[in-house]
Amino acid sequence: MSEKDKQAIEHEEGSGNVFADLGLEDADELYARAQLGFHVHKLLVARCLKQREIADLLGVKQPEVSHLMNGHFSRFTTDKLLEFLKRLDQTVSIRIRPHRPGEPYQEIGFGT
Repeated sequence: MSEKDKQAIEHEEGSGNVFADLGLEDADELYARAQLGFHVHKLLVARCLKQREIADLLGVKQPEVSHLMNGHFSRFTTDKLLEFLKRLDQTVSIRIRPHRPGEPYQEIGFGT
């Protein structure tokens, strides 16, 4: 290994929220919508539905389904994504507690 290869690679530890790391103004909201959208997408893929069927299920037009399935979650409000989860027969719980240093202000956990 050459001396050049042994040099430390500069890197920065991420915060866990790529939107905050990029310095975006609404980073917490964008992060929450990305997490919600990802889980809506995951549930829809598991059902193996056609886009027309997804549109009927979610109560939206087909172009909106296309945006959703292509990961354009920021095009949807948090409320709309929560509505999609309801239509997918999911329970959503919100837990409020004091913030701990170093953690994101909004966190979405999924499980049973």
